[in-house]
Amino acid sequence: MDLFQLETFLAVAEERSFSRAAARLHRTQPAISQVIAKLEGELGETLLERADGTLTDAGEVLKGYAQKLLNLRTDAEAALVDLRSLHTGQLRLAANEYTCLYLLPVLDAFRRENPRIKVTVQRTLASRIADEVLSHSIDIGVVSFKPEDPQVRSIAVYRDELVCVVGAQHPLADVGKAGIQRLGRETFVAHNVPSPMRQKVIASFRRHKTPLAMEIELPSLDAIKRFVGMGNGIALIPRLTAEQELRNGTLVKITVPELAMERRLRLIQRKQTALSHAARAFLAVVEKHAEKHGDPFQFAPERS
Repeated sequence: MDLFQLETFLAVAEERSFSRAAARLHRTQPAISQVIAKLEGELGETLLERADGTLTDAGEVLKGYAQKLLNLRTDAEAALVDLRSLHTGQLRLAANEYTCLYLLPVLDAFRRENPRIKVTVQRTLASRIADEVLSHSIDIGVVSFKPEDPQVRSIAVYRDELVCVVGAQHPLADVGKAGIQRLGRETFVAHNVPSPMRQKVIASFRRHKTPLAMEIELPSLDAIKRFVGMGNGIALIPRLTAEQELRNGTLVKITVPELAMERRLRLIQRKQTALSHAARAFLAVVEKHAEKHGDPFQFAPERS
């Protein structure tokens, strides 16, 4: 029993005539009769009186269910149209504390264009985001490194840099510049989550034969900024995370030539799976945002 059979059955029941049902469905009368005969054979019941087209008891029972099933088909088709038109749907993203800050302006633009799409940003360790993408837990992830997994496609979307920051009362605040060896006399406030950038910093100090005193480790970048702003030590953090504090003077940037490190944020997605309508719309907004605002925003698909 399929939906076409039920549609044909309802047409005959409503028209009370095989010939009128055939005209309504743009079929021949023998074709309509054949469909009804096959349906009755599958169900083992006579559904229609051939003399006047009235329904048997079995036909009356089937009619109610047939109408419900065809209404469900109509509802399903309408739901898919809504989904394509972005009148419904969900966008699932993953980011960590740092990369989530990139998302805020592009999500603002996305929501203005697609207010009916539900957006969920899941906080995930950067090292786990590619796995979440591949397991279909999320649609798109945001990371600060180029993933090595060949099943993942990446798009560079933001150019950031590592900045050395101190509190406004720190002796280096008035100088604005320091060599890496000068920093060897400072106490660093570090993030206690391992990252490729942290390893690069450690390698730079080692290469310049300079001690790196990471005597304080805190669990969040926000805590690091506040602690350094209170006059405690010095920190190396992504510029994106400190823009507000640098503007209002709570933190001061110290230029360190030996630690000039650029990093690019990337959106990652599965290679072998089509994105949802909402996810494709999000990427379109990201690209448009980059074209409108320019550097540091960008939209550069990368080869694996």
